[in-house]
Amino acid sequence: MYRKLVLAAFALTAFVVVLGAYVRLSDAGLGCPDWPGCYGQLTPHHAADDIARAQEAMPGGPVSLPKAWKEMVHRYLAASLGLLILAIAALAWRRRADPTVAWQVAVALVGVVIFQGLLGKWTVTLLLKPAIVTGHLLGGMTTLALLGWLALRAWSIPRLEVGASLALSLRLGLVLVAVQIILGGWTSTNYAALACADFPTCHGDWWPEADYRNAFHVVRELGMTAEGELLSQEALTAIHWTHRLGALVVAAYLSVLAFRLARQPGAGKWAALLMAGWTIQALLGVANVLFSLPLPLAVAHNGGAALLLVILVTLNYRFGRVSAPAWTGRNHENAYA
Repeated sequence: MYRKLVLAAFALTAFVVVLGAYVRLSDAGLGCPDWPGCYGQLTPHHAADDIARAQEAMPGGPVSLPKAWKEMVHRYLAASLGLLILAIAALAWRRRADPTVAWQVAVALVGVVIFQGLLGKWTVTLLLKPAIVTGHLLGGMTTLALLGWLALRAWSIPRLEVGASLALSLRLGLVLVAVQIILGGWTSTNYAALACADFPTCHGDWWPEADYRNAFHVVRELGMTAEGELLSQEALTAIHWTHRLGALVVAAYLSVLAFRLARQPGAGKWAALLMAGWTIQALLGVANVLFSLPLPLAVAHNGGAALLLVILVTLNYRFGRVSAPAWTGRNHENAYA
């Protein structure tokens, strides 16, 4: 039962992460401008009159019946995921002596999902502040990564010993992918995905004019600087260009990492998977720029980020155990003799 619940929660989290991207990218994040219900009602159907009045007052605005349903379906599934994680934590605590149960991770997940629920609330009530929306995205990715780790442990996936250098390189690869996801989330939540509409240059330049000071000021309203002025095109360019440069760094690092993995016995298919993962993600990023951010490609790019994160988590689990030094064992006894 524990393993089935972990697997179900992992699959549901992956779906909720992609659905959340779809809700955000289709401008449905404020489809219901209150929380946790919709105009105080359980479903958009019960709030149809309030939604109609809001749409009449602001045609083409953030509120409509289809957008409200998108937002509420996302909330329903996220709430279901929270209940699943509570059940997993309870079972993990009861079976904490079982080596296949990482009960500390399962209990920590409860805290993560509670904070994630609060971020979901603040996303709506604080009107899509970039820092809150980006944090909400990261909370979903963190939940996915931790559930992936629990699943690997629950299904007793074997762990192979490698040299300390490769293990450290795998951990650094995971950190770089996480940072790139943060940059991608910041780009998306600031609506800077099309700040550079050409590729590989930006506005025809290899180093475009940019305002990095205002671009990465965290505490501010959507589309505004910390001083309350409109965010400039140069600031949006800085956000986009930084994400693009980050992608270049990550691609180069993961290519070298895949080459090193390919030389490790039993890791050839994992090296190929890593190469395929970052290549697909990079191509999706380029396609989003060249085709002006079509919704399916934009959602797929978010899904690609989640997939790449899961690949790095799996690699760190499989090959993250450092092998014992050559001088241990019998040589260690001889040294004292």
